[in-house]
Amino acid sequence: MVQTEKKPVETKSYSLEDWRKGYESQPQEKEYWIEDIEGEIPADLRGTLYRNGPGLLEVYGTPLNHPFDGDGMICSFKFTDEGCYFRNSYVKTKEYLEEKQAQKMLYRGVFGSQKPGGILGNIFDIKVKNIANTNVIKLGKKLLALWEAALPYYLDPETLETKKIDNLDGILKDSDVFSAHPRLDPHSPFNNGKPSLINFGIKPGLSSTINIYEFDLEGNLLQQYSHITPGFCFIHDFLITPNYIIFFQNPTSYNPLPFVLGMKGAGECLDFKENEPTKIILIPRHAPHKNVITLEANAGFIFHHANAFEKDEKTLIIDSVCYAKLSQINPDKSYKEVNFDELAPGQLFRFKLDLNNQKVEKELLNQRCVEFPFINPENVGRDYRYLFIGATHNSTKNAPLQGLLKFDLHTNEEQLYSFAPKGFAGEPVFVPKSNATAEDDAWILDLIYDSENHRSDLVIFDGKDISQPVATLHLKQHIPYGLHGSWAGIMNN
Repeated sequence: MVQTEKKPVETKSYSLEDWRKGYESQPQEKEYWIEDIEGEIPADLRGTLYRNGPGLLEVYGTPLNHPFDGDGMICSFKFTDEGCYFRNSYVKTKEYLEEKQAQKMLYRGVFGSQKPGGILGNIFDIKVKNIANTNVIKLGKKLLALWEAALPYYLDPETLETKKIDNLDGILKDSDVFSAHPRLDPHSPFNNGKPSLINFGIKPGLSSTINIYEFDLEGNLLQQYSHITPGFCFIHDFLITPNYIIFFQNPTSYNPLPFVLGMKGAGECLDFKENEPTKIILIPRHAPHKNVITLEANAGFIFHHANAFEKDEKTLIIDSVCYAKLSQINPDKSYKEVNFDELAPGQLFRFKLDLNNQKVEKELLNQRCVEFPFINPENVGRDYRYLFIGATHNSTKNAPLQGLLKFDLHTNEEQLYSFAPKGFAGEPVFVPKSNATAEDDAWILDLIYDSENHRSDLVIFDGKDISQPVATLHLKQHIPYGLHGSWAGIMNN
């Protein structure tokens, strides 16, 4: 009888009870100097980290069906010679203030949160609120809270006071949208080699219009152009290289009728076509932007990309987090009752685009479940080596993110710091050191939910070696799981 060697069974690194606590609302807005610190804040870490994410997971007694429907709450961590000053504040959108005045839920959520009253309470009400909860960036003197289905909101970068909904000095029309995932080109060919910010907005339909905007860092428009692609577009993220804007058009369709009839949320009307290919759309950045290239690949579903670069004139490399299928929203089941074992994990894949032969090759780079990739901003759109990303504790299977992974794309070496079993991680933010000479000369900032103490910690790592934190800043309260953030250095703070 032949005996086969048994592989060790990886035990769960978390409990659902601990994980759920990170989805409790945080109604309090506070500001204070962070005094409970382990280690020392690096002397050259000076500037402000901004974070955005849903802060309220119910609306005056009505629980949300999905956390992505929660009102946006901005957090700022300002590093000075005196220490780190923390603030958190809700984006006071028109809809947020209306519901506060009424003390009840007035708006449906895109991801399935319905007003009380069942179908009769929701039928034909297609108004959704601008929750401004996905990202936050500094553009000129404005701090912009972004949500990709509406215009941005302008906040004071210092106090986080909400100023107004913002059309970017008339560049955007009232019906336009401005994505929550802009890209920063460190050396834009359209800004004399200086940095520029690129973003997009989508008008979906039977054919979808992709509007592209490029600004200098003061918010002045450098160029604007559009592309129409057949089919419905569900695109959260995109990529840039010096010559291309790149979109992965996920294979999805949309039937709005159940939403209009009050039966489902808009997000629940989305259907992922598992057996259909993804369209990869390459739009030239140089005018007249006409020679658009469209390729196809079996890419699964993609929320986030790590980076893209041009290996040569006719070869592009793209690294993305791919899911075998999109987990459909279940209106009959709470998002807090998720069974991670049943969900497809997000994994890091590399796509090689051969523009000569119109072919795409796909390669798995790492089998670990990962999300929220971040790289050195100097390498955006260019060849790079190091990737920092939220990761699971165990090397296989789906699970909540509980660690920070540093992945070397040249050697495939990985370094993992895990906060398991009680800590839960999100998106790391890369802050170059003031005297950086190497690609990983950086401070990596990670906001961690500590379920044991029901509070959040801002953890600082040295990008050269993430085996131990450099400093851990303990907040006085917890911050619900967030989405995206950005860094404003001392020069542009």
